[in-house]
Amino acid sequence: MTKFNLMSYLVPPEDVMFFNQFQESAQICNKTAILYNEILKTSLTPESKEKVLKYKKKGGISFKLTLKQLNKSFITPIEREDIQYITVQLHKINKKIIKACLNLEVYRITSYTNEMIEQAETLVKATEALGVIFKKFKKVSDVEDITKTNIEMKKLESQGDEIHLRAIDDLFSGKYDALSVIKLRDMYKEIENALDACFYVSDTILNVVLKQI
Repeated sequence: MTKFNLMSYLVPPEDVMFFNQFQESAQICNKTAILYNEILKTSLTPESKEKVLKYKKKGGISFKLTLKQLNKSFITPIEREDIQYITVQLHKINKKIIKACLNLEVYRITSYTNEMIEQAETLVKATEALGVIFKKFKKVSDVEDITKTNIEMKKLESQGDEIHLRAIDDLFSGKYDALSVIKLRDMYKEIENALDACFYVSDTILNVVLKQI
């Protein structure tokens, strides 16, 4: 059975940092997604807003550390473009979720649609899947396992597309005023973009792994 031996045989110890930072960024995304989901089931409180800002700061630090390491590394464990792309997309995921959380306050949204809640639950699953695929990426793993996780991620991304389509259809049904349509459309878009980015990261990892065979 084909093994992905990149980490065990090709990567110098100091370059493991990239994979550690990927995992840390993915964990931050998952924590932020869980928080957003919890907020939609209760409300945005001063305490939850403080957590949102904490995860925003942590995500920014992880993003900068990875790029700093990339800039000073002469040899990298995988192609530099792939490291940069994964790093940027992980940062994008967290920023999109953070923005959605904060926009609840900016837009004065206090009641949440079924589609918002469904999106949030799907996003939690997607960020959990990211954590799984990064663990497999870091260790010696079967390409089949990474492919399987990528397929699961694609299903979640497709599920997100269906929710988003249903949400937009409902928005333009005529039961919302114009201002509410603008607000909710922005909310849906942020989470939809975050879900898309989760799949982009997963797909990039699979492609990197396949190139090592």
